[in-house]
Amino acid sequence: MEMDDPGAGLASVVALRRLADRIEDSQVEQAMRAGWSWSDVAEVLGITRQAVHKKHAKRLIAAGVALRRR
Repeated sequence: MEMDDPGAGLASVVALRRLADRIEDSQVEQAMRAGWSWSDVAEVLGITRQAVHKKHAKRLIAAGVALRRR
């Protein structure tokens, strides 16, 4: 990638964000399957419990993951 090519640089940013989102989805699911609470996950991610729930709950429920409330 040419460092002076903004298009290539921005495309790299998009690719990294997508990768980070996929990794986050996987790790949140793994944590919830291991019995972590929304609060536990949120603390590690540095966001609110409500934010992590809003982002992941629907997908996890569809995947059949048992969710804890705490």
